[in-house]
Amino acid sequence: MPTTPSRRHDVDALRALAFGLLILYHLAMYYVAGWPWHLKSPHAAEWLRWPMVFVNIWRMDLVFLVSGIAFGFLSRNYASNWRLIGQRAWRLLLPLVFGMYVVVSYQAYAEGVDKGAIAPGFIAFMQRYLAGGPWPRNAFAGSDFGVTWNHLWYLPYLFLYSALLALIRPWMRGPAAWFTRLRGWKLLLPVLPLLLYGLVLSPRFPATHDLLHDGYLHPLYFTVFLYGYWMGTDAGLWAELARLRRLALALAIALIAAFFAMRALPLDAPWLARTLRALYLWSALVAILGYAHTHLNRPWRWLPWANESVYPWYMLHQTLIVAGAVLLARWPLGPVLEPALLLAFTVGGCWLLTDGLIRGVRWLRPLFGLKPPAPPKQRKPAGPVPVYLGSGE
Repeated sequence: MPTTPSRRHDVDALRALAFGLLILYHLAMYYVAGWPWHLKSPHAAEWLRWPMVFVNIWRMDLVFLVSGIAFGFLSRNYASNWRLIGQRAWRLLLPLVFGMYVVVSYQAYAEGVDKGAIAPGFIAFMQRYLAGGPWPRNAFAGSDFGVTWNHLWYLPYLFLYSALLALIRPWMRGPAAWFTRLRGWKLLLPVLPLLLYGLVLSPRFPATHDLLHDGYLHPLYFTVFLYGYWMGTDAGLWAELARLRRLALALAIALIAAFFAMRALPLDAPWLARTLRALYLWSALVAILGYAHTHLNRPWRWLPWANESVYPWYMLHQTLIVAGAVLLARWPLGPVLEPALLLAFTVGGCWLLTDGLIRGVRWLRPLFGLKPPAPPKQRKPAGPVPVYLGSGE
């Protein structure tokens, strides 16, 4: 089976861009009207719902698909499934625990104070938070469990999928060979499980980001994670994705236009809306992968920095959004200046904390998912270092 070189600059770049989009999406959650979030701006806008839906349908599926590709690269270095699972636990669960008790705690505090469920005073809050509560009901997202993981829910989900795939990977060669031979219209076949989940599971299991009670999102995310793993570095499949990119983009635009038309009219046909959603999800992923392979597969100068920054930025960004929102709410900045300053605060805070502190402190690096720095004599003079969020390569 022909394969592309193991150095996949397009996958590196796409991963960084996907998590950059995640930062913008979470910042917009503060401003979109009618969508619940930890805090809400007085400048909430109705029009934001449309671009948010456009992105929301595929954004996390793209992240899990790229994580599956990265896991495929990583797993080739491990003959032992249990060593691979242990590596995943170290790179995903250690940052999760640290993030829940240190990074995310301020989000819970700010939300609880905003709701009037928690008295102001962060030190007193932290003493209670570290003890696991108890809290008034719905004091903050996850308060029923004492502590919360908020946006870090991706880490335990990714560990679960990685561990499961590590155990079953000896039986994945046959399905992978079938998947990588898909060409032309047959590249629509992977949408069938996604469509089934949308029609059967979505109405019964609303998204919760609760690891034990997420009956729709678990099959959906694990399936796209598996698709990424199967894609690997097969040159033929990636060439086909690139060839079909324009058709896939046109199809995705037509499908989302039909989906929006149903919401605007509105038409009472939930099965049709879920069908359009699943078809749009897959066609958008095919288009994104095809365009990324065509235009991003080269050694961009920013990739080494981005590869090692994406994990800390992912962990830090939402807490910085919440902290910046609390800070800027003191002044009447308006609906244009305030989000611009909030974005600058978030990006600047991620950059300062990551480049000015985390990357340079050896004991902090594993708490933010980074490997220990290589000795100077082992550093390569050029070329991106593959530090995959969720792969550990």
